[in-house]
Amino acid sequence: MSDRFGFKPDMDVFKMFSDFKMPSMPNVMPDMEALAAAQRRNIEAFSAANRVALEGAQAVARRHMEILQASVAEMTEAMKSFASAEAPQDKAAKQAELAKSTYEKAVANLQELADLIQRSNSEAISLLNKRFAEAMDEVKGIVAKHG
Repeated sequence: MSDRFGFKPDMDVFKMFSDFKMPSMPNVMPDMEALAAAQRRNIEAFSAANRVALEGAQAVARRHMEILQASVAEMTEAMKSFASAEAPQDKAAKQAELAKSTYEKAVANLQELADLIQRSNSEAISLLNKRFAEAMDEVKGIVAKHG
């Protein structure tokens, strides 16, 4: 049984690719040194993008811990202020103010973390896009040299 693309589940993918023949191009001798150098640059670009993504994730984790620590400190202070409030109306007003303040800070903190993640992702993607454009220029150069 095969899927809609004609592949059988037990089909050996490696055999399929080994049977694939490149079109005959007698005047084209690949510059193996240039290809190896291009591949090294590809790997370097992926490594740099991964490093940027990892550093971004670490920055988000650090900031998240800072936010949690600040939240615990603020909650402790809020509990102390509740204990000192005299009238029930004062306590209710302080609780409402605390709820509003907590919500606003949570939204701001989430936005800050989202911005950190987006900047990190944008930088990593930019590195990959730059390398892709360079690789396409390299391919054009190789084809023009042998064409």
